[in-house]
Amino acid sequence: MSDVVERTLSALPGLLGQPDPGAGAGGAAGPGRVSATSRLGSLISSITALTSKHEEEKLIQQELTSLKATVSAPTTTLRMMKECMVRLIYCEMLGYESSFGYIHAIKLAQQGNLLEKRVGYLAVSLFLHENHELLLLLVNTVVKDLQSTNLVEVCMALTIVSQIFPREMIPAVLPLIEDKLQHSKEIIRRKAVQALYKFYLIAPNQVQHIHDKFQKALCDRDVGVMAASLHIYLQMAKENAAGYKDLTGSFVTILKQVVGGKLPIDFNYHSVPAPWLQIQLLRILGLLGKDDPRTSELMYDVLDESLRRAEINHNITYAILFECVQTIYAIHPKSELLEKAAKCIGKFVLSSKINLKYLGLKALTYVIQQDPNLALQHQMTIIECLDHPDPIIKRETLELLYRITNGQNVIVIVQKMLDYLKQSKEEYTIISLVGKIAELAEKYAPDNEWFIQTMNAVFSVGGDVAYPDIPNNFLRLLAEGFDDGKEDEQLRLYAVQSYLALLEEEDAFYPQKFLQVMSWVLGEYSSLVTDVDPEIILTRLHRLLKKTFVTSETKAWIMAAVTKIASRTSCSKTVDKLIQEFSTSLDTCMRQYAFELKHLCEDKVLMRSLLPFDASCNDIVVDASLSFLDGFVAEGLGHGAAPYKPHHQRQEEKLSQEKALNFEPYGLSFASSMSPSGFAGRQSPTGLSFGSDTSGNSAETGHKETNSLKLDGVKKLWGKEGYLPKKENRTGKEGEPLTVPCSSSLLAGHVADPPVSHSDQVASLSEEEKEKQQLASTLFVGLGSNAGVSLMGKGDMATQKFRRKSKINETQNYEEASDIQNSTASSLVPLLDTLPSSKEGHERDEHTRLRKASLCSSDTWEDNSALGKPQSLKKPELDNKLSDSRLSSSSLFADSNIEIFHPSPSAQCESASKTLLTPSLPGELAELPHSEVVELCQSDDLALHLCKVWTNDSLLLIMFVSNKNTSALNAVNLMFEKAEHFQILESPAYHFAVIEAQSVEHCQQCVQMDKICTQGILSGSINYQSEMETRLEFSVILSLLDFIRPMEMTTEDFGKLWLSLSNDVKQNLKMSSSQDSFSAALNTLQQKLKLHIVDIIGNEGILACQLLPSVPCLLHCRIHAGMLALWFRSPCSALPDSLLYQCQKVMEES
Repeated sequence: MSDVVERTLSALPGLLGQPDPGAGAGGAAGPGRVSATSRLGSLISSITALTSKHEEEKLIQQELTSLKATVSAPTTTLRMMKECMVRLIYCEMLGYESSFGYIHAIKLAQQGNLLEKRVGYLAVSLFLHENHELLLLLVNTVVKDLQSTNLVEVCMALTIVSQIFPREMIPAVLPLIEDKLQHSKEIIRRKAVQALYKFYLIAPNQVQHIHDKFQKALCDRDVGVMAASLHIYLQMAKENAAGYKDLTGSFVTILKQVVGGKLPIDFNYHSVPAPWLQIQLLRILGLLGKDDPRTSELMYDVLDESLRRAEINHNITYAILFECVQTIYAIHPKSELLEKAAKCIGKFVLSSKINLKYLGLKALTYVIQQDPNLALQHQMTIIECLDHPDPIIKRETLELLYRITNGQNVIVIVQKMLDYLKQSKEEYTIISLVGKIAELAEKYAPDNEWFIQTMNAVFSVGGDVAYPDIPNNFLRLLAEGFDDGKEDEQLRLYAVQSYLALLEEEDAFYPQKFLQVMSWVLGEYSSLVTDVDPEIILTRLHRLLKKTFVTSETKAWIMAAVTKIASRTSCSKTVDKLIQEFSTSLDTCMRQYAFELKHLCEDKVLMRSLLPFDASCNDIVVDASLSFLDGFVAEGLGHGAAPYKPHHQRQEEKLSQEKALNFEPYGLSFASSMSPSGFAGRQSPTGLSFGSDTSGNSAETGHKETNSLKLDGVKKLWGKEGYLPKKENRTGKEGEPLTVPCSSSLLAGHVADPPVSHSDQVASLSEEEKEKQQLASTLFVGLGSNAGVSLMGKGDMATQKFRRKSKINETQNYEEASDIQNSTASSLVPLLDTLPSSKEGHERDEHTRLRKASLCSSDTWEDNSALGKPQSLKKPELDNKLSDSRLSSSSLFADSNIEIFHPSPSAQCESASKTLLTPSLPGELAELPHSEVVELCQSDDLALHLCKVWTNDSLLLIMFVSNKNTSALNAVNLMFEKAEHFQILESPAYHFAVIEAQSVEHCQQCVQMDKICTQGILSGSINYQSEMETRLEFSVILSLLDFIRPMEMTTEDFGKLWLSLSNDVKQNLKMSSSQDSFSAALNTLQQKLKLHIVDIIGNEGILACQLLPSVPCLLHCRIHAGMLALWFRSPCSALPDSLLYQCQKVMEES
């Protein structure tokens, strides 16, 4: 260690600074510099000589005090500041905060020469994080350095941008970085690509318009620039592989050159040509070739070559082989490559080196879903890995066994996992294993007894660190039950018996989650046990309440269980004792529970009605608007009480009173008036005024909840003080948790005998080998080629042991029927509230299956930090609650081409009596918003009709082909021609083998807009064979509004997204006399353009929509002097102009 310190100290002067050009030997650079360097060296030497942490803290605090005085002194020069900054960096790296130096690091990067600026940038990159408010002070310096003619300054600026840079300031430097892609120096171009990769990760919508420049970087003459661009393409391929399949040939060519050694020797590592470049390319090819035979065929040769050349025995070649194996199994399979990959996996698994064995198990785990028989070839090796001394090997082996679990080997595999779980001390390992065991137990449990014992063992070991979903799902399974009522009762009965046995031990210690599960089960189903007196159960729960390790949350569960049990007993001394004991408790919650229990026990009739038996799945009707308080609110307002203010408004007022700096970009402003500047500058349109009159009583602003409120899985996020921060409840252990073992007796009888054909061989083996053979026969049962393989992650055709039956759905049909009867004509609602989210109703066959495809590169638009994904749509069942008059003729889907058709019940009855040749939509499509059926073309034999159906993510064209003949038509082919602006997601051709006489057949085509236009034509033809081959041509007019959908969001999300969009258009429109109010104009835009009104404040409003599949467009509008000022913003440059044209058209027509 001492020689390392000596070499470090000797190298520090050369690393941290350089003498002045005119300085001679003997330290002519000045005493300040020598002193500072020697101070750093002495600091390091002093720290290495210390013997305790306390001494180190004392020394560092003294050093920080000295540095704080030095950097704050007005006489400190930039050279001295640089040396102080180096020492601050060292203290910060040791874990001691030096926040007083952050601002000085920024000043050093702004004012110093090249060497000082480099140290300043280095300190900033180490001190600050991406969201630090001080980074805003560095933006102008970065912009200035990017425009510098000094290459070193440009490199430093690009480096800091690619490491940490404020997300909202990306537009300020993006044009400059784009220009650097054309720089003559390779290092500048490479760093520019790295900066754009960083921008793509944090704000992908802001760089989507420069994808063409990414392709130029991929084809750059410098290998480093090309390698840097691969990071961007790997990320984009993960999000949308279909959009980059046309570049497969380029990636294959690059990989061939790399494997063939065509790159400079500088990229070699241990004689392996550019190994990290190979790994990146292999990962990209694996994504592009998945489920695509045509694209995969281009890769076969280069993958074979990569496998053949990676024969050097070195860790980096093993990494390349591993990536090759993953790619071969990811793309469309080829038998020859699969055999070579299997041999490669075998070499890894059988290797004596731990790293290679782990690599083999990892690869085997990955490919086991495609080739289950591969595990059979190495079953004995896998058995040996279960007892391997390395815990990583054990963990990966258990992961492999988890993937091959089925109904025949679940008992043995779960037991192995439980054995490892009891020995493990790592929290991550415990969490992972608990989840896997719970999943396997629920899916493949052979009987109720085994399932309950297994879950008890899981909860006893990892109850408090497991995900909350695990105990919640377990309780839901018990509550909802299965298809067999007798099976439900047996499972619940055994659970109650097992928990009573566990609570019988007085000194037992269980995790809090396990105690909560016990309490809930005993409270709900303890009455199923007829041979145990309820007084005994209450006594055990009372004894549990007195335990010191039981938390307040768990005590609440126990009190709830006691209350439920007390409702089914006439009187109980234990309950009376409990009430008397906790009525004077210092814990206010327990005192409240005791008083509630006391009052309930005084009225048993009320208690039984409030706590019925087995009612955990019954619907709870909740008045979310709190309408019963309307009278109280009105009375309070009449006496001068202040109107209610939402929490976020109170929070804003509190912050404004504290006069603290607010670094949130363009947050909500609650000022009394707007700035008169109007649209000047780049301000957020969400800075609107909120008057106090927006808050009223619940009768005006709330709406009653008619549907039942589902409370399962709901976390407590709100309290008296507002939003509760997420806290981890960690209770100090008073002792080691008592592990509940899974009964080993259950394993008896489930272990199959060794194969008869190997009896002679087994007899000659040792006892240890016999045990391994027997274990292998139980672990790998069901993996034969003829057996029904059930793998995790694949479709499992076997019947699941516990098939849940939700009791919530039992009353759903009745409620929906009553809702339909009670529903009346209502105002228009946004499309996102009416369209179904499920595509199941549209999936028919491979020709009519509806898919969500990419519109252009902008379909990868996503900004999780600003807006997140668009809100999910409501379930299809909710559409049944809408009356026929829900959408009027001027609804969201009205356009200039096709009128909306909404059949009433009487019209549906009349249509049923018409001739069979009248086209009509299938039931599942008729529920969706659709147009009228119109005729496209016809002949003496055939007629072609069209109906548009607007779904939540696409436009469906339903084509009806009617055979008017008395004989069948054969070989009818419908073909759409390739259009400039539109894209048919499925095959553009559809073939009807035969259409019976006097009948109507239909098909559907999913269409999306490929290139933005206000209106376009989609042409096609239909040909058929009658007496002679006949061909008819047709055309369909599609408008932009066919592909526009409302986009729901909050005002806050609107403001964040607005700032991230770069393409905008502004226009003032004159309002017509018919539009007498601002709200009327907004309603017109909402109905005709399918915009969602986000918020309206005074004479300003904000609206949002999206171009399918996911290109957003935001609108800020305000009224002034009879003019309607519109301001559109979108990531797509053509979309705002097109929507503005539609706005002008709509406003003129109205």
